Amino acid sequence: MPIDAAEALAAGPRSAGISWTPKDVQLYHLGLGAGVPATDPAELRYTLESRLHVLPSFATVAGGGGSVLDGLTAPGVDVDLADVLHGGQRLTLHRPLPVRGDAVATSRITAVHDKGKAAVLVTLTEAADAEGPLWTAETRLYVRGEGGFGGERGPSGRLPAPAGEPDLTVDRPVREDQALLYRLSGDLNPLHADPAFAARAGFARPVLHGLCTYGMTLKAVVDTLLGGDVGRVRSYGARFAGVVLPGETLRVRMWRRDGAVRVTVGAVERDDAPVLTDAVVDLADAADAAGLVAPADGSDREAGGDREAGAGGAAGAGGAARV
Repeated sequence: MPIDAAEALAAGPRSAGISWTPKDVQLYHLGLGAGVPATDPAELRYTLESRLHVLPSFATVAGGGGSVLDGLTAPGVDVDLADVLHGGQRLTLHRPLPVRGDAVATSRITAVHDKGKAAVLVTLTEAADAEGPLWTAETRLYVRGEGGFGGERGPSGRLPAPAGEPDLTVDRPVREDQALLYRLSGDLNPLHADPAFAARAGFARPVLHGLCTYGMTLKAVVDTLLGGDVGRVRSYGARFAGVVLPGETLRVRMWRRDGAVRVTVGAVERDDAPVLTDAVVDLADAADAAGLVAPADGSDREAGGDREAGAGGAAGAGGAARV
């Protein structure tokens, strides 16, 4: 069997050094659509090195983004990338993300759930540098055709839909070439660039990375309800509910809640088809936020973080984003 759950869970943690520079941060932000309009002071915080702050979701690609897919190379796991969907992602910030860093990322598989027709691999990654912990990330990968091995189904709860009208709704366009740019931050899965590979995976054309949607959504929250203050983000999590096609428009709906922002995202051109659900951005209070934002030190550092949410595996190709 391509997934040996016992072997995967028994394997010890694996560690690797990661590093990044301001150029990596800027490239990631550009891959999310930052920099439009190019001279807007709010956008220059994402693109100009002298003003640079770090969107918290950069942690998902820091060092090349390999930790997100670590579960696919773990002992006991041998699967076809075309069968893999990104079911959910959550990220918690421990302290500021610097614009330049050297760290060690340690990953391990913490659960293998049996969803019947599919398996869900849950990977925990902890990153730390010489000063201590930086972030903790949990990734849920849904592998089609690998269920039925008699394991536990795992959690299946969903968050209740936000009540009432959203406090704010914004539209964010996805450029036709956005997946081609975003993949340069490290996720080179051919599904996002190669039409033949996309067809083998069951799609009419290459699709956008789920984590690009994830980052675009967080940027929309930060730029609007949080007034551009990345330091107010404590954690961020979401469940991937469907794919996004380059050229579409994301409709981001936001609800203010006590110490948090609830978010849903749909694809405008497909009758608002859900693409991101169960999304929650947990916020630091004003005093904590002041401590989260790193002081400028010549390389200009800032920070952010993310949340526990995302209900794990989805039910088929329409229920998760492609990795």
